[in-house]
Amino acid sequence: MPRHDGRRPDQLRPVSITRDYLRHPEGSVLVEFGDTKVICTASIEEKVPPFLKGKGQGWVTAEYGMLPRSTDSRTSRERTGPSGRSQEIQRLVGRSLRGVVEMPKLGERTVWVDCDVIQADGGTRTASITGAFIAVADALATVTKAGAASLLRDCVAAISVGIVGGVPVLDLDYAEDSTADVDMNVVMTGAGAFVEVQGTAEHTPFPKEQLDEMLALAAGGISRLVALQRRALEARGEKTLLL
Repeated sequence: MPRHDGRRPDQLRPVSITRDYLRHPEGSVLVEFGDTKVICTASIEEKVPPFLKGKGQGWVTAEYGMLPRSTDSRTSRERTGPSGRSQEIQRLVGRSLRGVVEMPKLGERTVWVDCDVIQADGGTRTASITGAFIAVADALATVTKAGAASLLRDCVAAISVGIVGGVPVLDLDYAEDSTADVDMNVVMTGAGAFVEVQGTAEHTPFPKEQLDEMLALAAGGISRLVALQRRALEARGEKTLLL
């Protein structure tokens, strides 16, 4: 049965990644999952946090925020620091990226990742992770002649899955996410290893069979996103990539 936007249950929204979106950062992309749009930047800092000083390895950390009018109604800026939700998401983005960056080879450098949601329609955290990986790869290419791949163990991407109207579906938009019986975010590497699985039954607990269905949907969607990321790594001159 088609979804409200006509997609099949296993179909992603249109995905686009535009590289070199901003002038100043070492890496920057505009990532779009349907109507969700996030600017992801990666900046190189020639120092590490105090707990890593003298250890000869690098660090990757992330910040996340939503513009006041990225949603249907205006929300206030987070002037006193990130909200609990923003903190949770930026930690997830950081963990996901640290899972694939070769910290010892990075040297004593920090990669600062900033994910700014300019328009939200569900899946902002998964879009942030998927786009931020390309921004980080482009930033890493500026610190090594061997190319970004020498500092990366693998790709990493993320997607949402859920149960909507009793049916497991991939890549929920806001209309689906707000009414879902189950909402789940899955982060995986290109090799198919899990970085993180966040799943919640909003109303009724769900059986293992549905969990397995959702994980299979997520793995299929992430494999397509990783293929897009690999195209980006192999074709540095291609500015906009579409899926």
